[in-house]
This record gives sequence, C-alpha cells and structure tokens, in this order.
Amino acid sequence: MESYRKFFHQYFLLYRPFISDLNRLLNEYDLHYSQWSIMYYLEMYESVTLVELSKHLYVEKPTITRTVNSLIKLQYVEQIKGRDNREKRIQLSPRGKEITAILRKNIDEYEQDIMTGISPEKQAEVIEVMDQIRSMIIKRGV
Repeated sequence: MESYRKFFHQYFLLYRPFISDLNRLLNEYDLHYSQWSIMYYLEMYESVTLVELSKHLYVEKPTITRTVNSLIKLQYVEQIKGRDNREKRIQLSPRGKEITAILRKNIDEYEQDIMTGISPEKQAEVIEVMDQIRSMIIKRGV
C-alpha cells in the first residue's frame, strides 16, 4: 500500500473512535462533538459571527445555525449585539463557560492519557505534517 494511502487510512481509523470517545465524555452535558467544536472555538475567540464559525469549521452556515440554536436552548451560548443590528454575534454564556471549563479539564485528561508514550517531539512532527496537509487541502479550494 502506498504511504499516502496508509496515512489517510490510519487517519480514518483514528478519527471515528476518537470522536466516539469524545461524544461519550460530552453526553453527560447533552452535547456532541459538533456542538463542542463551537464551544471550544468560542472559548478561544470569545465572540464570533455565524459566518466566521462557518468558515473556520468548514461547515455550511445553515448547519452552524442549527447547532448554535441547540446550544442556545441548552443555555451554553448566547447572542450579543454586533457592530450593527444586522450582525449576530455569539459567545459562551456564564453557564457555557462553566461547562466548558469542566469539559476542557476532562478532555485534557483524556487527550493526555491517549498520548502517553508518544514523545513531545513526535507529537510536534505529526502536528506539523497535519498542518501541511490542511494547507494543501485549503489551497485546492475546499
């Protein structure tokens, strides 16, 4: 098998079990991975528009809107005023910040655990390779 095939095959074999485990961790808070990815992004950037989220996550705006609306119903996210009345921004609510802090701790522990035995140098190398591949995908117009 060609090395590029092996690489992407391993990626697929890693991705599904990883997301399944994350969903088990998130389930206690009535969340799933797509919702967590938005909360994680909001934790880093504080407030964003739905368009910014859509572009960053490479997800269509209607899907982002539905996911954000579910987070609003859970009271994890709230809308705030933008620069003008047309711009809708969202941010983590106080409850969302609290849940995000708890989940961040649990997910950090999980991620550290599954990386046991893999040197920081190897991790950095894989991160660099993944970043290069992502850049190539983006250049292609995805």
